[in-house]
Amino acid sequence: MNFKKTDLPEVLLLEPRSFPDARGYFFELWNKKRYEDGGIPSGLVQDNVSSSKKGVLRGLHYQLPCAQGKLVTALSGQIFDAAVDIRKGSPTFGKWISVVLSEENHHQLYVPPGFAHGFIVLSEEATVLYKVSEYWRPDCERTLLWNDPDLGIQWPISIPILSDKDAKGMKLAEMPVEHIPQWNH
Repeated sequence: MNFKKTDLPEVLLLEPRSFPDARGYFFELWNKKRYEDGGIPSGLVQDNVSSSKKGVLRGLHYQLPCAQGKLVTALSGQIFDAAVDIRKGSPTFGKWISVVLSEENHHQLYVPPGFAHGFIVLSEEATVLYKVSEYWRPDCERTLLWNDPDLGIQWPISIPILSDKDAKGMKLAEMPVEHIPQWNH
């Protein structure tokens, strides 16, 4: 298992070891001790699965005050996955990273609390699993506008399929103070 820091040091790219053979493949999706040793908290409390077709963009989501960390895996298909630092006072505030997660590469992305997260489906369909550190609470759910020009995320599909909630996300510069988590240095 490789744990790699991204340009947002708290966001980690995980490269699990895969064992392919003529039958298919095997890889370890979660190992509490190994992931804790790599910097992923073991207190993941809920698994969520989404299935989406090509061009669907989900995000950029976060929760406050009950912030969630997310461990994201593409079980099938391929996604462009993005994380944005929205922690007030952070040296990387407003910066973003992206990775491609797929059933072929088996990579995972750990997005800690204090970051907005979203992905767009690149393949015909994709099934995404995300393990989260806090339970989903609709009263805490927030959405950062996916195409906020101040962020400048280079989404690989220019006209995505969006939910109403995602189409109406807030720009980072317009977020109320109570919607911005504090950076704890």
